[in-house]
Amino acid sequence: MTPAWIVCAWPPVLWQAECAPELHFVHLGTKVLSRGDRHQPCSGQTVWGNAAPEPAAGVAWEWIEIHEGVVAIADPFALVTNLQLLDERGERLPRMQAALHPNEILHALPWQNEVQRALSRVAA
Repeated sequence: MTPAWIVCAWPPVLWQAECAPELHFVHLGTKVLSRGDRHQPCSGQTVWGNAAPEPAAGVAWEWIEIHEGVVAIADPFALVTNLQLLDERGERLPRMQAALHPNEILHALPWQNEVQRALSRVAA
């Protein structure tokens, strides 16, 4: 699996913010870091990247299992990405404004299915 936090070391990809939904990300890997117990939930990382070879855009985040079979993003403001989103004038979006776009992208992804698959493999 591609290590989740390596995404921030990929070359930056400049992208118009309003075109961000046009990026088609595919699953690159999901890792279960903690199997969880009654005191701590299952947790891990997942990595997604765009299907086109160039430019290589990616996004990664940590997830937690909040209830058996229910997973959530651990911290929506802690996404790791090499996307540098631009406004209509071609200037970089402020950090807080830019944080909204990757969240929109990942909410459209079937990432919970991939996390459930990884959890199933660990349980087997």
